Amino acid sequence: MQRLIRHPAVQLMLARLSGAYLALVARTTRWELVDAAPALAEVAAGRPLILAFWHERLPLLPVVRRLAIEANPAIERLTPYILVSQHRDGRFIGAAVERFGFRMVYGSSRRGGGQAMLEMLRILERGDPIGITPDGPRGPRRQAAPGVAQLAALSGAAVLPLAGATRHHRLLPSWDRMMVPLPFGRGAIACGPLIRVPRDGAEAALPVITAGLNAACDAADAAVGIGR
Repeated sequence: MQRLIRHPAVQLMLARLSGAYLALVARTTRWELVDAAPALAEVAAGRPLILAFWHERLPLLPVVRRLAIEANPAIERLTPYILVSQHRDGRFIGAAVERFGFRMVYGSSRRGGGQAMLEMLRILERGDPIGITPDGPRGPRRQAAPGVAQLAALSGAAVLPLAGATRHHRLLPSWDRMMVPLPFGRGAIACGPLIRVPRDGAEAALPVITAGLNAACDAADAAVGIGR
């Protein structure tokens, strides 16, 4: 059974089913965008953003682009990219979220990291946003790896801490306690304050990014009425 589930064709089918389910959630949830004005102003000024979010909130990501476009239709011209691993988990994520207008950059700190960094710098230079899970793909949970701060320091792009939550959800018994949203409820995407990283300040920025992401999770949870 495990060999069957790991077959590329089966993985692709499961990924597309997951994407269809997330699309159902996106359509049937009453969404709120929290504290997004500074980020929208940054985009309106033509400056790219690094969208950072904990791995546990990854299933909430697909709705971000739609909500941003509703708030500022000019954002539709941008193509958001997500950094995912070259492992089959990364391919699964790519197949699941491509229907929402996202493209993938494949690489991680363990494999393909240098090439991925160069590709992300090129993407940011032309103005498109990059999404990163700083504690992905394998954790530890809510501990940011250096890559997100290094990318911000090299590119000059601000880091936007993001988090999503839905009132009705299930927490998986995974390393990150992933939140799987359920349809027909309330949802929120919360934006933290923009974090600007000096050229030589990547290491010092990591605790700030971590705190910003945790605060965004708290804000999203509070917006839909759930506790920590």
